[in-house]
Amino acid sequence: MGAGGSVALADVENLPQFKILGGRAKFDALKGEDGKINLSNPDINDPYLKYGGAYNNEDPKNTKDFVYVKWTEKPNFGPEHKSAMAKHLTPELFEKLKDVQSSKGYSLSNVIMTGVVTPHLGVGATAGDEECFDLFKDLYYPIIKQWHGYDAETQTHPVDLDPSKLVFTDDQRAEFNQYVLSTRIRAARNISGHSLPPGATAEDRKEVEEILKNAFSGLTGELAGTYYELGNLSDERTVFLLSKGFLFQIPTEKNLLTGAGAARSWPDNRGIFHNETETALCWVNEEDHCRIISMENGGDIPSVFTRFCSLSDALKVSAESKGTKLMWNEKLGFLGTCPSNLGTGLRASVMIVLPEFNKLMASENQEDKELLDFVCSAFDLQPRGSAGEHSAAEGGKFDVSNKQRLGFSEVELVQKMINGVTKVIKCEKMLAGGSKGAEVRAALPTM
Repeated sequence: MGAGGSVALADVENLPQFKILGGRAKFDALKGEDGKINLSNPDINDPYLKYGGAYNNEDPKNTKDFVYVKWTEKPNFGPEHKSAMAKHLTPELFEKLKDVQSSKGYSLSNVIMTGVVTPHLGVGATAGDEECFDLFKDLYYPIIKQWHGYDAETQTHPVDLDPSKLVFTDDQRAEFNQYVLSTRIRAARNISGHSLPPGATAEDRKEVEEILKNAFSGLTGELAGTYYELGNLSDERTVFLLSKGFLFQIPTEKNLLTGAGAARSWPDNRGIFHNETETALCWVNEEDHCRIISMENGGDIPSVFTRFCSLSDALKVSAESKGTKLMWNEKLGFLGTCPSNLGTGLRASVMIVLPEFNKLMASENQEDKELLDFVCSAFDLQPRGSAGEHSAAEGGKFDVSNKQRLGFSEVELVQKMINGVTKVIKCEKMLAGGSKGAEVRAALPTM
């Protein structure tokens, strides 16, 4: 919005700050006889300038629905800023990096903007292109170490997309199909040489979409399907995709997409691909160039992982056919917009029914309430219930996924998830057989 001067409705109605400040009703209440509002009005406290900085009207990435902020001094972080970025951006580091900019024009101010204007975010930093990971590593690497427990200065990241290496016995398959309702594996893939969504131009987005559409058109057999442009979805198709949970997050004025500039010119050159059997899904130009998702009902994890690997390979082949490649380096693995999704960027999850663990959520005993978290943590897993942390889940259904992303290969993480869920099911059976929470805790080291 800015400080000083007057603006008409058409100047600001597409900006995220407009909604945060109260939208049309607030504008009408403050406008003068000329239909404009004076930005010096003390009743206007621009949320994007609350912590310092000024709008950078010279940034070529600006659009009619988003203007980037530039900070010449370290932002005035408050106690509401929870991000790793806010913790690690010292005054000295800010001074060192404040004038650094990638060859595609992504600056430190761009990197930190979403974490400054959206204080609740956990990471609070984004990348605008692959060059950023070298230029701003003095900020990214401490964030990565805090988030992943991975030291990018000394470690290298392995890659292994060979599903034949998974160990999954017939007994495990039968057991998983008894407890697991569905399985999903997803990860981000980005095309080298093109800016990531927070730094992309309209031309970048269009070129990325074309590369991905080329990949989708080449898919055959089980993977063959249809690509739907987000801006041209019919009401019927929209309802269908929503009912299936296939639509990606809609940008709001207070999420990473918006604060980073990744939602500019929405929904242009964004889209969704899915195969005919609805077991393979790809999101185009949301937070990353492509989010690939493999899923199916039941607990046949090798089947889901095999499909995931086929999708990943198809994108790799398509990128190479266009003279480029997927973003990847040996220290950080697959690169993406948010440092939380580096490395494998892989989240393997099962929707699992655990009625005995669910009963303990209603217990007065805090250790019993936290037993599922404790068990999952022992095997590097993370549970999510439908009603929030440490609370009973509807129907006893929990989403259980891998915690780690960096430092382990795809095969290693999926295998850890298989092994861990096997142990979670064993603990569920112990509880069903009459064991107490304390007995389950005591048994974990020998499982």
